[in-house]
Amino acid sequence: MARPAQTGHPVADRSCSIVGGTGGGQCVTGALPFPSPAPPQRDPVAFAHGSFQARYPASGIPRFLHPPSGMTYELLLYAVADRIATITVNRPDKLNALSAALIGELGTAIDQAVADADVAGVILTGAGRAFVAGADISELAGQTPMGAVARARRGQEIFSRFERSPKPTIAAVNGFALGGGCELAMACHLRIAGEFAKFGQPEVKLGIIPGYGGTQRLPRLVGTGRALQLLLTAEVIDAQEALRIGLANKVVPNDELLPAARTMLTTMLANGPLAVRACIDAVVRGQDMALGDALAYEAAHFGTLSSTGDMVEGMNAFLEKRPAVFTGA
Repeated sequence: MARPAQTGHPVADRSCSIVGGTGGGQCVTGALPFPSPAPPQRDPVAFAHGSFQARYPASGIPRFLHPPSGMTYELLLYAVADRIATITVNRPDKLNALSAALIGELGTAIDQAVADADVAGVILTGAGRAFVAGADISELAGQTPMGAVARARRGQEIFSRFERSPKPTIAAVNGFALGGGCELAMACHLRIAGEFAKFGQPEVKLGIIPGYGGTQRLPRLVGTGRALQLLLTAEVIDAQEALRIGLANKVVPNDELLPAARTMLTTMLANGPLAVRACIDAVVRGQDMALGDALAYEAAHFGTLSSTGDMVEGMNAFLEKRPAVFTGA
């Protein structure tokens, strides 16, 4: 059953600080090639079989039923070239602060990319010297407890769209990625950092904690001890340290950042598209399953892919020592 559309509420454009904001984007649910997470009582093998024709329920990835045409953004730049959508947060004068309106546009943009058959992968980056340095403290200072919960849940839902995207998402971190900016980068499948990038979750300095997944995704990426160190000290680390602890996948000179992200995505997109989607699905959803269920879920995807023309083409191409020509079928 489709979820009612939701619309964000623009707010005053004020000074930038260090934590994430929230917002909304108009969206509806629709069909995508993988199922929603299997609940504990559901057989993961049976659940994964036939997943390429499955529909997400209301709790799955929100998306447009039809790709928007002529979509315009006030706080983002959106461009598609060579099957890659590049989403650029475009508030450089505010260090790309995460206002409510901006997060709403981020939700709309990832929905657009997922729905567009001409897009196979997504790069998320920032304009100027910040990826996303945080949000407008004025949006947080006067919030009520219930309002804070609603703000966090809305932001979590929108950020999770990047994580649950069946198309690879890469954060090209060109500068400050602090608070909500770090959380946004962690929601992407991979993070490539420019040499001047900075990462941190300094929310405790404001008497709050991360609200958009920082306490959950950070330990999954770097381990509990390192995550707690960053969360409790509010330490800001550079790109090389982020690489060392596993927060960043790669560090490159800033002027090579977008080419490096495009090169990595292009390498991914040369592989079987159904297999790429299945890998994302198995990894992302498997993290929330018991190991036995996750292994069964992986095996079910392995079996499902064995029924595809892409598998036949990939095997034949290997045996014939030629490049595979995948069709996504």
